[in-house]
Amino acid sequence: MRNTQDAALIERLTPADAAVPQLGQAACDSPKCSGAFIEDESGVLVGISRQNLADPETVPVFFEEAGPRRQLFFSPHKTKVAVVTCGGVCPGINDVIRSIVMEAHHHYGVAAVLGIRYGLRGFIPACRHDVMELTPDAVAEIHEFGGTILGSSRGPQAVDEIVDAMERLGIGFCVFIGGVGTMRAASAIRDEITARELPMGVVCIPKTVDNDIHFVSRTFGFATAVEQAAEAIACAHVEASGAPYGIGLVKLMGRQSGFIAAEASMGLKHVNMVLVPEDLFALDGPGGVLDVLEKRLRSRGHAVIVAAEGGGQHLVDDTGRFDPSGNPVLGDFCGLLAARIKAHCKAAGLPITLKAIDPSYIIRSVPANTADAVYCGFLGRLAVHAGMAGKTGLMIGSVNDRFVHVPLRLVTGERKRVDIASDYWQAVLDSTGQPRFAQAGG
Repeated sequence: MRNTQDAALIERLTPADAAVPQLGQAACDSPKCSGAFIEDESGVLVGISRQNLADPETVPVFFEEAGPRRQLFFSPHKTKVAVVTCGGVCPGINDVIRSIVMEAHHHYGVAAVLGIRYGLRGFIPACRHDVMELTPDAVAEIHEFGGTILGSSRGPQAVDEIVDAMERLGIGFCVFIGGVGTMRAASAIRDEITARELPMGVVCIPKTVDNDIHFVSRTFGFATAVEQAAEAIACAHVEASGAPYGIGLVKLMGRQSGFIAAEASMGLKHVNMVLVPEDLFALDGPGGVLDVLEKRLRSRGHAVIVAAEGGGQHLVDDTGRFDPSGNPVLGDFCGLLAARIKAHCKAAGLPITLKAIDPSYIIRSVPANTADAVYCGFLGRLAVHAGMAGKTGLMIGSVNDRFVHVPLRLVTGERKRVDIASDYWQAVLDSTGQPRFAQAGG
């Protein structure tokens, strides 16, 4: 299913955009036993539509395929690998850490894998966080738990101090596990490393429960979060259908992108309305949310509404505040929505019962399900392969069901969002039966 925002971004790419930086000549034989070494020339076509391939003016763009290389830049037994997790937690982080450690130790025989505690703060001497040595024994069971064994944090830290710390630790390459903000930081760190002409690599693994990173078909933990969200929706449906004019209102994560709300609603067919940040819907007037809700209640007697946390921000006052990562602190749209529903239905003579459910931190704090755990294993191993080969300034992405190396400059500019003109959003409307709402100010 296609999100046309991705298609528009792909159309602007050139072969130069897809080039991955290399620390230097890879001249060390890999100790890894593999019958499937990948050559650097092996690529994955980005645009696969007939229109893209048939257009004589279009130059095909290929991302470098991810996987183990026969020749390495780093000598394994002399190399230290660092791992750092930043931002909010999501299902599967420990699975990724475990995969990195197991691959680095068992298949490459690296000197050490160092865990940086509490995000980028762990590099800063003044924060006084000890480095954790990650051995196979230390990580053997961590995939059974949610969160991250390393801890995490938000907010910027001094890039020069981070690179100083990496030098002191003798790190060959560092794996950054995080979202768009983390990748912006990693890109700045890589620029500082390059300016100092240091042989240190930067490899990123995309982590965001909101699934809002370009050139990643789905981020790890997203499937688990959707599964957990569906359980909350099922509870809301029980509450709504158990009372006359019952309404279940579920608030789900999604600051700027409504993928969790959309996916969970399509997965569980009880949802009647989905409100996402990308849709600037009107509350009042014909075709507005309240009008559609009233008609639903009069015809069916109950309703389930799913709202992403960033939905409806165009209808609430700007808080003017920011969190440590620089993200705007959101207004309480769900609180406003609940109050407006009660007032509207009272005026309409509908004696509603409204139950609001907010499972936000529950859905991101659980261990990964099987599908996500398998996916995390691939991401961790592929990050080690890329780092050992001397690749730098890249993210492990996925295009057309193939894992690829995506240059960081392509993923740090903007977030992936639901395109409400796409067939993906139309599928949400078809599943819920909701109309296209009247737009605010329209």
